[in-house]
Amino acid sequence: MREETRQLVSEIRASAHPLTDAAIDYDPLLELIGDARFVLIGEASHGTHEFYKERAQITRRLIEEKGFNAVAAEADWPDAYGVNRFVHGNGATAVEALDEFKRFPSWMWRNADVLDFVGWLREHNQALPQRVRKAGFYGLDLYSLFGSMEAVIDYLERVDPEAAKCARYRYSCFDHVADDPQAYGYAASFGIDETCEDEVMTQLKELQRQAADYLRSDGFVAEDEFFFAEQNARVAKNAEQYYRSMFQERISSWNLRDRHMAETLEALVAHLDRHGGRSKVVIWAHNSHIGDARATEMGQSGELNIGQLVRERYGKDAVLVGFTTYTGSVSAASSWGGPVERKRVRPALPGSYEDLFHRVGIARFLFTLRDSDKAAQGLRERRLERAIGVIYLPQSERVSHYFYARLPNQFDVVIHIDETRAVEPLERTADWVRGEVPETYPSAL
Repeated sequence: MREETRQLVSEIRASAHPLTDAAIDYDPLLELIGDARFVLIGEASHGTHEFYKERAQITRRLIEEKGFNAVAAEADWPDAYGVNRFVHGNGATAVEALDEFKRFPSWMWRNADVLDFVGWLREHNQALPQRVRKAGFYGLDLYSLFGSMEAVIDYLERVDPEAAKCARYRYSCFDHVADDPQAYGYAASFGIDETCEDEVMTQLKELQRQAADYLRSDGFVAEDEFFFAEQNARVAKNAEQYYRSMFQERISSWNLRDRHMAETLEALVAHLDRHGGRSKVVIWAHNSHIGDARATEMGQSGELNIGQLVRERYGKDAVLVGFTTYTGSVSAASSWGGPVERKRVRPALPGSYEDLFHRVGIARFLFTLRDSDKAAQGLRERRLERAIGVIYLPQSERVSHYFYARLPNQFDVVIHIDETRAVEPLERTADWVRGEVPETYPSAL
């Protein structure tokens, strides 16, 4: 190890806050958050138990101690709204509330840690006095093209059957692709079929034009149901554009998706603010979405993300929290749409942030990057950082899962957990069970 690296490791060790499963573990984080309105909590993979567990633990404290009243997740809007209804007292069980998450990768939300959290959130809400605002659970993503269109029709059938017929006719523009949004995007992008851009835009505008009529009844329930439908119409509009952009330029599709997430967050905050005053939101998404893109090589190539957009708008009123790990196991697929597997995570590449934190020698720690001490300053050197999404390809790990970043510019706080394990899906596939890591891991390689 070079002398400067050895010195930096020593400085990080001196400044790090060990996590020991004590009640006060996250006191430094809550102190840093203060009165901030937005806390964006990431994950270095979509399939790691500790990331879900610790994120839920932090969120519970934010709800109980800081008055946060919404969780907005990297999940599809209509699917997450089923969870929202459950945590507000509707529906029988938490398992049933998660049944809506059928689309790949279902294990992202249909897992044991999310199950525990939504069960806790319902109990928390039920224990509150009747007139106290309850905390909700919402989705930010836009993949639910067909599910969102169906939700718009379902809403209109309840409040305006004639308008529902018009919506069904407009959305029938997509019927020929049989619920395959990528097939639509391909055909529309290359001129094989006409686009449905006008139809989804017209439907959103028509729904908004009729808002006053649909909100004749008093109370939050009617407005909440309308907001759910309006947002689904917005998802359909943006998803139609997104699936066309997938076959044009990668950066444009990525930016469209994260702009949609930011737009959804703004709409959600405005909606919640109208009923209860200043809302406070926890955002759950991958590090690549909630860490400021300007601090990464993706940002240098033109990509932006919700972390950047929220930080640009709200400044210190937004706190960005990232996670890292050195090794362990992860739930991930080998290809898009493939079955979930339990895979070994290779030890981090030498010279990466993960490797540096491994050398600190503390199994789990929190490190504040806003500080101006030597350790935080030393981390400003550009280093590799690992990102595992729903697919993990260890055979091409450097190309597939690493990028350059400047961590102190990317996050306000980083939480490092040296060895992690795969999140447990509610449905254990044969591929997941076969991938079980031996008890002697990591020595039994």
